[in-house]
Amino acid sequence: MSRPPQVSFEFFPPATPKMEATLWRAIQSLEPLEPRFVSVTYGADGSTRDRTHRIVRRITAETALTCAPHLTCVGASREEVLDLARTYREDGIAHLVALRGDPPADTEAYLPREDGFAYAADLVAGLGGVGPFDISVAAYPEVHPEAPNPQFDLDNLKRKIDAGATRAITQFFFEPDVFLRFRDRCAANGIDVAIVPGILPIVNFTRMLKFAETCGATVPGWLHERFANLHEDPQAQQAEAARTAIDQVGKLHRDGVEDFHFYTLNRAELVIKICKSLGITPAPAAAESADG
Repeated sequence: MSRPPQVSFEFFPPATPKMEATLWRAIQSLEPLEPRFVSVTYGADGSTRDRTHRIVRRITAETALTCAPHLTCVGASREEVLDLARTYREDGIAHLVALRGDPPADTEAYLPREDGFAYAADLVAGLGGVGPFDISVAAYPEVHPEAPNPQFDLDNLKRKIDAGATRAITQFFFEPDVFLRFRDRCAANGIDVAIVPGILPIVNFTRMLKFAETCGATVPGWLHERFANLHEDPQAQQAEAARTAIDQVGKLHRDGVEDFHFYTLNRAELVIKICKSLGITPAPAAAESADG
């Protein structure tokens, strides 16, 4: 490996005071790793907007982290979304993650609002009128579940980049070659921004299977085998989760990947172990402060 890569972390807005305490322990543990940015999710149908905004403001006020809140097309009009973007600009936030968003749970398919942004490319273009933002968008190495074919999905990603997005962060995956082949297809289709692999440490294997089913991620047979007899042994499951992710990011780094985005699920322990394997350790000042 060459130099340690750069990393970013995703958090979700907590629903209870106990969950908020867990989130802040994770933030405090991960901040010394000096991520490029941390993102905060927005909820499947925009339902956590106020909580997201509050957490983003607190991270910005109480840490040195660069925060990138999620914005989605669902659950709000164009003006409501742009007003929130303007508020973020006023708060000094210049990084955003722009997504179409998932439809509400009680609907069968996504239907754009007549007064809203239809798709993520439209949202990215609209944000350009608010001011300069560093905008990340989503990418799907195994194809978006609603895309009719891989080329349609790549064309949609290119529309988002052409609209002004500055990087693409992938949905999680487990086979490194899945990402590497996708990165090659992006380059062949004229997508010239950073394609950042999204890494999901397996905090809970059963819950991960539900995530994978929702987003169309493949869970290979060898991964089922690794976790088959660990359901009642949390320590063994965490050790296997660390080994799996360390193997994954190590291969990707050896193949030239220099950026990683971690879906933390508001937990720090596994992420810290994985980052350490990549040579990412707390900054000297942070380490000295902790020792003191």
